[in-house]
Amino acid sequence: MLCDWDFPHARPEELALPEARVATLGGFVFINMDPEAPSLEDYIGEEALAHFRAWKLEDRYVYCHVIKRLQCNWKLNQEAFHEAYHVLETHPQVSPSNGDANSQYDFYGAHVNRFISTLGVVSPHLYGKITEQDVLNQFVLGDASALDGAQRRLADGETARSAMAKLFRAAFEAANNADLSAVSDSELLDCFSYNLFPNMFVFPGISLPMVYRFRPDPRDHRKSFFEVLFLKPLPADGRRPVPAEPVILSDEQSFTEAEGMDEGFGRILDQDTDNLFLQQEGLEAAAKKSLTLGNYQEVRIRHFEQAIDHYVAMPPPGQDWRSLQRRQGCT
Repeated sequence: MLCDWDFPHARPEELALPEARVATLGGFVFINMDPEAPSLEDYIGEEALAHFRAWKLEDRYVYCHVIKRLQCNWKLNQEAFHEAYHVLETHPQVSPSNGDANSQYDFYGAHVNRFISTLGVVSPHLYGKITEQDVLNQFVLGDASALDGAQRRLADGETARSAMAKLFRAAFEAANNADLSAVSDSELLDCFSYNLFPNMFVFPGISLPMVYRFRPDPRDHRKSFFEVLFLKPLPADGRRPVPAEPVILSDEQSFTEAEGMDEGFGRILDQDTDNLFLQQEGLEAAAKKSLTLGNYQEVRIRHFEQAIDHYVAMPPPGQDWRSLQRRQGCT
């Protein structure tokens, strides 16, 4: 300490910077400033923890990282991605190859939920209107460059899903110099989405390998930041490429303008986010002061908002995060 003779009353151990609690999972670093908070393992729970460990995300690397500020609250920002109910209206171009209303929704304890949206199959809204060949032709994945423009006709009796599984496995192995022989067709094709409360979404599959993060704008509660990190498997030789530097878009830019972003997926993100300003305005102006949520397809939103309500209410001593688990029927 400078001029320590003048500070005989100051104890260095009392002036040290506060220590943060740090834990790692799947290659990600989690920081908690609350010394009384539960461990990351207790917070996530054993069942969900087993899922995260099985995906082995530590064996991926970030090849594209995009950040954009949106004109909406951070909670509204992430609720746009909790369900597949919006696909038919918001992303009509991918409906022919998206199971949307047939998606599966689950929650694990008070802080983790998930959906599995089956891809490469006909939307239930379009049964009888399109063919398996239409599904193959319309299939969309996060990094279309991996397919190198490949197109082919289905053989008699062959499904679009089985054809895409064969094509994807070969294309991804070649593009990433990785061995995917142990990866199931579902992991290759389907959209798995885990929400880790409060603001992290993990898409650990192969065709849509991403992480979303949602952060409030500290200067304006009506604005927030949306981050997208795209992941690829590590090369088979074990080399770990340098992670991509973040690309920061202006509020007006399209996601398609981000370097490294697949143009088709950039348009999907534009569709997901372009109407959030109107939603923010509508919620604030509406005479109806609550949302009407679907019983099943929007169960993740309800699960998320229950956690928000619990923590905002600041429960009295003795009613900690475990009381939230009990209240949500999670023991």
